This record gives sequence, C-alpha cells and structure tokens, in this order.
Amino acid sequence: MTDEIESPANGRQQKVQAAEVGLGVLKALAELTPSTPLSKLAEHLGMPASKVHRYLQALIASGFAEQDAITNHYGLGREALQVGLASLGKLDVLKVAAPYLAALRDELNQTCFLAVWGNKGPTVVYVEPSTGAVTLVTQLGSVLPLLGSSTGLVFASFLAAGETALLREQETPHLTESQRRDVELHIEQIRTNGVHQIQSLLMPGINAVSSPVFAMGNKLAGVVTVVGSGALLTGKTQDLAADRLLDVARAISGRMGANLPA
Repeated sequence: MTDEIESPANGRQQKVQAAEVGLGVLKALAELTPSTPLSKLAEHLGMPASKVHRYLQALIASGFAEQDAITNHYGLGREALQVGLASLGKLDVLKVAAPYLAALRDELNQTCFLAVWGNKGPTVVYVEPSTGAVTLVTQLGSVLPLLGSSTGLVFASFLAAGETALLREQETPHLTESQRRDVELHIEQIRTNGVHQIQSLLMPGINAVSSPVFAMGNKLAGVVTVVGSGALLTGKTQDLAADRLLDVARAISGRMGANLPA
C-alpha cells in the first residue's frame, strides 16, 4: 500500500476553502454585531461549534475578531473594523448612485438626477438627461428651493431642523397659508412613504418624483429625483417612476451602508 501524497493543487484548494469558511465566519460576526455567543454563531453558520471555534481562534490571532473577557462573546476585532471603515470611506454617493440613475433613465426615459446638501441648500451634482424628444436638463450645480421643489422637500423631511432653518426662514414668508399647510402635509407623506410625487411645483407643466438616499448610520446622503414633462410623467407613468425610484434609492442606500427596515 502506497502512501497518499497531497498534490500542490489539492493543497491550494484546501487553503481556498479554509479562506472561504473564515470569511463566512467573519461575515456572520458582522451580521450578529455587536457580539454573539459561540453557540448562536455556530447555529447562524450551520456549522459545528468546535469548527467555528477553530476559525475564531485564527481570526482573533490576526486581530479580525475578539472575545469579551467577561461575557466570552465574540465580535469583530480592530482589524476588521479598520477594513470596514476604509471600504466605507471609498464609497461616494455620486459614484454609487451614477450607474443606478443611468439604468433608471434608460428604463423610464425620463431625466434622473442626484442632489446633495450644499452650503446654499439642495444642489444638483449628477444628471442623467432623458434621450427622448422632450428633454428636461437640470443643470449641474443648480440650487433648488427647499420648500418649492420635490427634491428640497425630501431634504426638509430628513435633515435636522437646524440644518434647514435658514432656508425655511427665507422661503416661508413667500408661501400662502394654504401652501404652508401643504408643505407640512408633503413632509409627513414623505416620511411615511419614502418617496414624493409632485405636479408643477417647481415649474409649470413639470412633474417630479424624489426619494432619499441614506448612508451608514441611516444619515441622509442625498436625494434622487426623476423629472419630466407633465404630459408624459403623469398618472400610471408617474406611479411607476415612484415605485422604481424607491427601489433604486433603497439599493443605493444599501450600498452606502445604510440599514433600512424592510
């Protein structure tokens, strides 16, 4: 009987499999943050606790996991947190949102844009213009009104009152009492639905749909908007745009590290 010799190929395969299992344990620790007992971690992974424990020891040795000395629970270590922060630091809402908005523009054939909060208010930083016969181009760098645009109202709904106070003070005196009530109604609806449809608010004959984009900690990162002619972006077409925009906004938020309720 000859001795069985492990080939280099088999050795590489085993190392790859071990790395995959280790990454799975690391991912499970992230999903069960801030810490978890070994039994719950093993159940979550569907692996024997003894096997999970071996991988945990390797992760602890490399700084990617740690064990609480009092509870004996396991959690992410300093090295894992550093990697996570470095990754999040590279996530820019414009870079993340751009391909989603391009695909949405192609799907709806309506102008789609991203706005962020600038020192003068809601500021357009990225535009995917419609390719149809009727094209509405929102200029890069345009500053939109806080209370007089769908985009602005979404910012007003999710930013801290202190951040929007100055613009509110500037714009509110120009509104009628009925318009002021409408603003508060719009804000309540936006917070409830996560998406906002409006007709001819910023410009006559122009309809829009807006939705918030969040980053890690569910902090508002920007607002995505679909805008088009009221003759085309209306009724069921506007409802469809609202549904798709909400899906896109949630997808971007997920890529940005937000943890939104289902």
